[in-house]
Amino acid sequence: METGANLPNGSSPLNACNSPFNGNFNRSMYNDCSRGGGLLAGEPGAIIHFPVRGVCPLGLRAAEHELWGIVMALRDSWVEKREAAAATANGNRNMSQMHLARRGFITEEMQFIGQREHLDPELIRGEVARGRCIIPANIHHRNLEPMAIGIATKCKINANIGNSSTSSNIDEELKKLHHAVHYGADTIMDLSTGGDIPTIRKAIIEASPVPVGTVPVYEAISRVRRPEDLTFELMLEVIQEQAEQGVDYMTIHAGVMREHVPFVRKRITGIVSRGGSLMAHWMEHHKKQNFLYERFDDICKVFKKHDVSFSLGDGLRPGCIADASDDAQFAELKVLGELTKKAWEHDVQVMIEGPGHIPMDKIKEQVDKEMEWCHEAPFYTLGPLVIDIAPGYDHITSAIGAAMIGWFGASMLCYVTPKEHLGLPNPEDVKQGVIAYKIAAHAADVARHRPGARDRDDALSYARFLFDWNKQFELSLDPETAKAMHDENLPDDFYKEAKFCSMCGPKFCSMNITQLAEAEGGHDQAERKQKFVELLAKVKAAGA
Repeated sequence: METGANLPNGSSPLNACNSPFNGNFNRSMYNDCSRGGGLLAGEPGAIIHFPVRGVCPLGLRAAEHELWGIVMALRDSWVEKREAAAATANGNRNMSQMHLARRGFITEEMQFIGQREHLDPELIRGEVARGRCIIPANIHHRNLEPMAIGIATKCKINANIGNSSTSSNIDEELKKLHHAVHYGADTIMDLSTGGDIPTIRKAIIEASPVPVGTVPVYEAISRVRRPEDLTFELMLEVIQEQAEQGVDYMTIHAGVMREHVPFVRKRITGIVSRGGSLMAHWMEHHKKQNFLYERFDDICKVFKKHDVSFSLGDGLRPGCIADASDDAQFAELKVLGELTKKAWEHDVQVMIEGPGHIPMDKIKEQVDKEMEWCHEAPFYTLGPLVIDIAPGYDHITSAIGAAMIGWFGASMLCYVTPKEHLGLPNPEDVKQGVIAYKIAAHAADVARHRPGARDRDDALSYARFLFDWNKQFELSLDPETAKAMHDENLPDDFYKEAKFCSMCGPKFCSMNITQLAEAEGGHDQAERKQKFVELLAKVKAAGA
């Protein structure tokens, strides 16, 4: 879908931050609400548990360990074994997770994900082989902590970062990365369109423990004078370079066909995808078909060598609710289904990008058609925004649609920040977008009855009823904000044990009155306290 202080010279990531692999690791600083402990599986039978993922304050790598004084990325040994095996492939190298899954292998990444998601690794393997789940994990992104996107796993969220030609720099983008991962983003996309794009991307990949996605056409356009000067050869060169650099998934707008362009003339907002509009411009200028569609197999050959996943772009997504579910959008979606099968012929992983701006009554239709036409490939949706009258608050208008589409079956939700339609997000905007989408994804998981999805909600509810204010803060998505709001009027430590807040005061707290009423009937809170303790242990064990 369409950055923090730099590491001091000579510093090691392990002594510059709270790495999970040194004595200074402090889990609470990361507040990673969506992930449990991980699994590092090297040689068969060698199981090493490591703590919950976090990003250190400098935005450095957390998925590393130190062995005999050498910093090694989490996946080094995993990938090196596969590369050695692939060296005998006589030029037909395929490093993709789908290729290995279809050959019956449960990779270390699948084991890692199985433990983190509390799922059987064989289920993960089967879903990847079938195409219903992807593991975006470029073999060159070694410090990556593997994650899965698919209907069988928890609903994930993506955060877009990246500069523009008018603002931002590497340090600012690393700050955004830190905010995104700190507050729970499962992947990030670098959508930089200005400055030294490869250098910015390199810094982000090296600092990111989550998968990194890009839109290659942005960099390709920066290398030509005019959009019509773009060529497939240049695009393939950019794709190759980004794959070698470690990009885990790429948005490719191969589904926008020349015959679709006339459909957008009926729209209010035309084409709102940058990549989609650029390809439409190129096709209309040259009177030719989309070269990304015509040369799709050549892109697949690059992707399978490096295990890059397709994020097939929704270049004709609706940009307002009036344009939702129109001929242009659905014509492209059918082509994306065709391309999905073509990518699978190469054992290349695919997810499908979706809208956009969709009123609530049309959201389920979006999922149903994507599942049917795109063969149940994971659905990755931007929002959708359900109304168009709230600039400045579109993280809310879109989170409503995101919760619904996640409930109906979308696998990953691309966040929207308060700055949507207004400007380039800053780190605080990134935080607000991520929190809104963590709420949406969690709501979807609860509605879909994911095992254990509601445990944290129930634990926080017990903390609330029992007036354990500190546990209530700790269990919330954003503990600092929750505590600050409570302390605004009642800052003293005494009030952390008080049976009221500043809303009701000591005489009107309904929960306290309930406890008093139960006491009058001879009942205490021992049973609730015991259930609370049991839930806390369960939440802690799950890493939630």
